[in-house]
Parts: sequence; structure tokens; C-alpha cells
Amino acid sequence: MSRGKIRSALPLLIATLWLHSAALGASYKYFRQGEKVDRQATPVFGIAMMGGGEDLDDAFRWLCEKARGGDFLILRARGDDDYNPYVKGLCKLNSVATLIIPSRKAAQDPKVAEIIRHAEAVFIAGGDQSRYVNFWKGTPVQNALNANIAAGKPIGGTSAGLAVLGEFAYGALGDKPHDNDLSSPEVLRDPFFPRVTLVRDFLKISLLENTLTDTHFAKRDRLGRTLGFLARLMQDGWSTMPREVAVDEKSAVLVEADGKSTVVGSGRGAYFLRPTEPPAVCRKGTPLTFQSIAGYHAPAGGRFDLPAWSGDGGSAYALSVDAGVIHSTQADGSLY
Repeated sequence: MSRGKIRSALPLLIATLWLHSAALGASYKYFRQGEKVDRQATPVFGIAMMGGGEDLDDAFRWLCEKARGGDFLILRARGDDDYNPYVKGLCKLNSVATLIIPSRKAAQDPKVAEIIRHAEAVFIAGGDQSRYVNFWKGTPVQNALNANIAAGKPIGGTSAGLAVLGEFAYGALGDKPHDNDLSSPEVLRDPFFPRVTLVRDFLKISLLENTLTDTHFAKRDRLGRTLGFLARLMQDGWSTMPREVAVDEKSAVLVEADGKSTVVGSGRGAYFLRPTEPPAVCRKGTPLTFQSIAGYHAPAGGRFDLPAWSGDGGSAYALSVDAGVIHSTQADGSLY
């Protein structure tokens, strides 16, 4: 989210287009820096999974390289063009643009989908994932994103933008603007807590099928709530054995087309979780009991193969939850 807090110092150098859809009574904003005409390029697929906090230059450069000098697009539901000069300064690209789609009506405009389809790489910024779900799911925006993915174009996201990359996501649909972050203790005490709102099938990334993605993981102590989410996926019949890729702040997982990934950044890295049996107790108003969760922690420099679900350069351990209390087999007894 750091780019959303820094105003661009070069507004006069950025080509800004305010495009309106009078017929739908809605508007979107499109800011472009670089060449005005799209360039034909042959991108290479990859997934840049950024955990939030400070933006990582290495992760953006990696995603830019996958665009092969083409057109790089940032998607937002709120905010402005602060990413444009940052990405343009890091990367050699035909153009960098930000497309702000602030409503469901705006997402219906055919020009919005056209802009997305012409991008060689798409990055979904941080913010509030409930807006992405409420505004974009079931619209031409979703269709255009999935068409890009199917065509082998790279995609990335940070914070809320990472949260919606997996087949499963915490939708934050029950949250209100004044709410604090949904906490691990709340979910561990009651995995059916009203704010536990899970969604699925927004994006279709084969490497992230049957996978829940989460962000700000260690920094915001999200292990307990994510174990509750995994338990709900099994209890509600969405998956018999879901997986989790959770990335900490200042960290990123860079996934190649074959599913082999590398962890970069100065944060605590990434966590790969997979239950091996259903929760023993997962019901409304009752603390969670959930055994046999296999975990793998990959710090910066570590690698993880998503199809094989195995890592190198990190550490494997096991987790369990007994009446809402988490236990870990990590050598130092820590949860992270």
C-alpha cells in the first residue's frame, strides 16, 4: 500500500485521461505514462505474490521482465497514479498505466476490459479486497483478467491484490470502514464468526487452484485466522485438502510458469500450509480444533515448488489447534 500514500512529483509529465461512461452513469480513470500507442510484445507467464508493506523493487523488476518491454497495467478500485513513475523508473517498458475501476457500473464499460486485454502484464494494487470482489467479480473485468491469464500473460498483486489471486480468498465482505483487522483470536474462538467471509473463483490461475492466498502474514499475526479459513473450506465442502500461500510484509514469492518459485525481500518470507485431515471441531460458537496441518517456512532465498508442494532452503514443521490454541513443532516453539 506504500505507493498509495506518496503523491507523484511528475503530474505534468503523465498523460492523464478521464474517461466517462455516460450511458452507465459511471466513470473510471486511466493514467498513462510512456508511449501512447500499445506495443506488440510476447510476455512470459509468472505470478508476483507480494505480501504488502514496502514495495519490493526486485519483485517489480521481475514482473516487468515478464512483460518483455510491453505495456504494464496497474489496477485499483481507489487511489491514483502513484505507481506509474515508480514502475517506469524501475523498468524498461513501452508504457506504464493505472486503471481505477471504482464501481460495478464502471467495470461494465467495454473500454475497461479492452484496456486490460491490451496489457502485457497486470498488477493489482493493495486496498480493500471486498471492492475487487464486489465491483469486478462477474463483470467484463473478471473476464478480461482471466483471458490474459489464459493467454500466458504475467500477473501480480500486493496486499489485497495478492489476497484475490488464489482460487479461495478472504473477501472481507462483512467488514465496515471502521472495523479493525479481523483477528486470529476472533476466528480461533469461532470459525463461523460473522466477518469470516470467504469467496472463490474470481481468478483462474491453474497454479493457485485449490489455494488460499494471504498477506501481511507474520506482521499482523494472521496464522490463527488463516487456519480458521482452511478449516471452513473443508467443513463447508469447498475443498477436501486446501492449500495456503501466505506472504509476510516486505516479502514476495515469484512464481515461474512451471510453478517453481523463489522468495525475495527483507520480511519473514512466505509460509506454505496444507491440512492433511479435516478439522475435528469446526462449528458456530465453538473454539476450533484442527490437527495435522503441514507447514513450510521459506525465508528470502528459499524456493518452493507449487506443483510438487515441496521446498528448499527453508524449514518444514507441523501445526495443530486445540480448542482455539495453536501449537507448532518448530524448534524454537514459535508460530512464525
